[in-house]
Amino acid sequence: MARLLLAAVLALSLAVAACGGESAEDRAQSKVCSARADIKKQVDELKSTTISTASLDGIQANLKAIQKAVEQIASEQGKLSDDRKAEVQKANQAFKSEVADVGRTLVTGLATGGGEEQIKTALDNLAAGYKSAFAPVECE
Repeated sequence: MARLLLAAVLALSLAVAACGGESAEDRAQSKVCSARADIKKQVDELKSTTISTASLDGIQANLKAIQKAVEQIASEQGKLSDDRKAEVQKANQAFKSEVADVGRTLVTGLATGGGEEQIKTALDNLAAGYKSAFAPVECE
């Protein structure tokens, strides 16, 4: 009887632990993937921008949202496994540099009435930079 009770308690403990949720690494991975998806959304919005629909405020809002997502990734990457952490750090740093370069080009181009081709090229570079940096970072 004592063995049966012990087995039941052990089984219940395992069930509760299994239902208890994700590990810190799983939660971090989920947040990294969510931020990655948000970056893609912002990049897609920027890429669909044309000179006639572009506004300095709108572009700055997209870039701020991207920056927030980049910061989210940076804050979570330390909770990932070593291999995954290195992969995410590399992608995040590469894209962060791309965002800074493109952001300057976009803001300058819009503020000075820069040509549509300059703005389109900057947005294409941002999309290519996102794809290049985050392609190795798989999310399910």
